[in-house]
Amino acid sequence: MKTPTRALLLVLALLLLPQLSSSAEPGSGWRAGFASARITPAEPLMLAGYAGRTQPAREVDDELFLKVLALEDAVGARALIVTADLIGFRADFSTPVIARIAAETKVPRERILFNASHTHAGPAVMLGTQSHYTIARDQAERLIAYTTRLQEECVRLARQAVERLEPARLRWGTGQVNFPMNRREFTERGVILGVNPRGPVDRSVPVLRLDDAGGRLRGVVFGAACHNTTYGTRDNRVSGDYAGVAQALIEREAPGVQAMFVQGLAGDTNPYPNSLNDPAKRPAVEIARAHGAELAREVRRVLGFTLKPVDGPLRTALGEVALPLQRPPARAEIERTAATGASTQKWVAEQMLRRLNEGGVLPAEHRVPVAVWQFGTDLTFVGLPGEVVVDYVRLIEEALGPQRLWLAAYCHDTFGYVPSARVLREGGYETRGLYHGGIGYFAPEAQDALVGKVRELAASAGRL
Repeated sequence: MKTPTRALLLVLALLLLPQLSSSAEPGSGWRAGFASARITPAEPLMLAGYAGRTQPAREVDDELFLKVLALEDAVGARALIVTADLIGFRADFSTPVIARIAAETKVPRERILFNASHTHAGPAVMLGTQSHYTIARDQAERLIAYTTRLQEECVRLARQAVERLEPARLRWGTGQVNFPMNRREFTERGVILGVNPRGPVDRSVPVLRLDDAGGRLRGVVFGAACHNTTYGTRDNRVSGDYAGVAQALIEREAPGVQAMFVQGLAGDTNPYPNSLNDPAKRPAVEIARAHGAELAREVRRVLGFTLKPVDGPLRTALGEVALPLQRPPARAEIERTAATGASTQKWVAEQMLRRLNEGGVLPAEHRVPVAVWQFGTDLTFVGLPGEVVVDYVRLIEEALGPQRLWLAAYCHDTFGYVPSARVLREGGYETRGLYHGGIGYFAPEAQDALVGKVRELAASAGRL
């Protein structure tokens, strides 16, 4: 009996050997699933990003897409990343959708991440008629209907991505592009939205490669830290801007691959040139395609590297931080700003007056979500909300260390700009305050509060 038993064990060992060898390969042990849908509006809709637009867009330069990546580590823990060619996801949009996705897919809330490319050539995302844009009521109602359909698509694609989970291998690397430009131009009249070649900027291009069990490329997630504002106020046409172009080029050259763009800390960074300052006076679509082609080339170049394996387990931490707001000015000053101030400050002042006239109290803080995803010991992904300025790249690198780090903004809730203490001292557009979900201007102390929360969550998720 002893010899047959040994023979049986030997046969089993030989059968299991390929499976054990495969699971031991660095970066393996994952499963990944992909889903996407076109979300280009079927009718003319008002575009987001510029208050100066007064008419809906009637021309489409590029299709817009909503995409989902489902991940599962070796112990069966799942996560979802949702990206879109849109201006941003706000809390009133993402919070109920994430709750529905969690209920229908059984993926926990803290393992679902929303990120928008922040294109200024996509439809406004809104669920109520009140907006800091000037939008006619019939257009607002059409946008609400579009947004509601978009919520349903998020849930549908999340389910679909989970259903498509298959064995995968993860690797990552970093490249760079040259078109991001600091936009805080210093003039005798103060800081304006312009071009600042000596200003800080993050030109890195993080790239996550997802292969199937046979080594074939199935998906790529990549990022850049630059506003999608190649299209200006006068360019009233639908487009995913450079990020949409880059995704389309990657997918066109690798059929069957899903390319997903994740926006970085782009609060004070614009593409250069854009349609407002291009020396050659090219149309926006031509400039966006040039920037997108540069980004796509760099992603393809990085994909050809010997990339670093990304192992599990995937540990996530989601928390809420209270960002302090400045003490409100005296009522007389608020009234002056509401009557004669610049358009951005005027909006905030009007909201302050409305709250005071209703007998309410102006808030002292604004609470926002922060997410940290830790992939084994190989990669830390930090997902920040709002339009975060580039100073936070240095601040978070100092807090966590610069290695194995991917920084993203525009996650979950796009409520306004998140300026650093330096930007607040200097002034300029990025100090404009909240434009959705709250009232007020951030205080310098918000910087330490946000970085402190990132450090806390990174420790909780297990960053070493």
